[in-house]
Amino acid sequence: MIVTLYLSAINKAQSIFDSASPQAEKINRLSYGFLTVAAGVLLLVVVLTVYITIKFRSKENASEPRQITGNRKLEILMVSFPMVLVVIFFFWSLNTMNAINPDRAGQKSDIIITGHQWWWEAVYPGSKVITANEIHLPTGRKLLLQLNSADVIHDWWVPSFGAKMDMIPGMDNFLWVTIDKPGIYEGTCSEFCGEQHAWMRIMVVAQNPADYNKWLLAHTIKTTIPNDSLANKGEVIFMNSSCSSCHSIQGTVAAGMEGPNLTHFASRQTMLSGMMDNNPQNVEKWLTNPQKIKPGAHMPRFIFSKDSVRAITAYLTQLK
Repeated sequence: MIVTLYLSAINKAQSIFDSASPQAEKINRLSYGFLTVAAGVLLLVVVLTVYITIKFRSKENASEPRQITGNRKLEILMVSFPMVLVVIFFFWSLNTMNAINPDRAGQKSDIIITGHQWWWEAVYPGSKVITANEIHLPTGRKLLLQLNSADVIHDWWVPSFGAKMDMIPGMDNFLWVTIDKPGIYEGTCSEFCGEQHAWMRIMVVAQNPADYNKWLLAHTIKTTIPNDSLANKGEVIFMNSSCSSCHSIQGTVAAGMEGPNLTHFASRQTMLSGMMDNNPQNVEKWLTNPQKIKPGAHMPRFIFSKDSVRAITAYLTQLK
């Protein structure tokens, strides 16, 4: 366990000790306390083992060492000390749990995040903004995340934010988070959910309130209208094929709900839940053969001509 924690600490992208929220800080204090006590107990056991081995070893030309049986004070100490530690950590853990995930008291969700095989959907109540995979959140605010699943059990975990929470089909789970500072925070689904579980990465873009409001406002408007003939051709192909039956693009007839929402797709840094950089080359590769790039993904391979793939790519890479 200690080795695992150490390895996670030296990998900054996934470190549980690189806290960016008061919730994570409280969990870290509990973790540090447990590790400190565990290290102390281990040291005590090692010291006593060495001491007893040396003191009571068999000596040359001597009979069997004197046998000692029963020591009431020592036995009471050996039982009471671990019990006291267990009680301390029990109540410390309860206090931490109540502090990081208090009662919602009827508060509405700030963001609704739904796990799909194998991508994330984020809905921002109070606006018409729906995005996928790259999730923007404001700093300095206590946010209530509503966590759902569209298919199987997933698990939302951004190590820098502290707690993680299961996402169970048909059940609403909730998680509080207050992000201290702007930045990009990475996470992952930490519940095995199928063939592409390892590529169900999380990217949270934390912004100060002013920048977040700008982002939210920019995403309430329609996407950029294609401004060249190739992209216009790609839009026609996209809308007239089954692409529009699975994906939604605000301001168009595309209203599918099965695949990620592609509104403002070109403004995202990555695609396929962080699997690839979002650039025309990777979009074209994905459209050509999705199953080769991400086996098991629910997007089938369409037999588009190379010209059609280039046209759709031109269209999607202008959706800002």
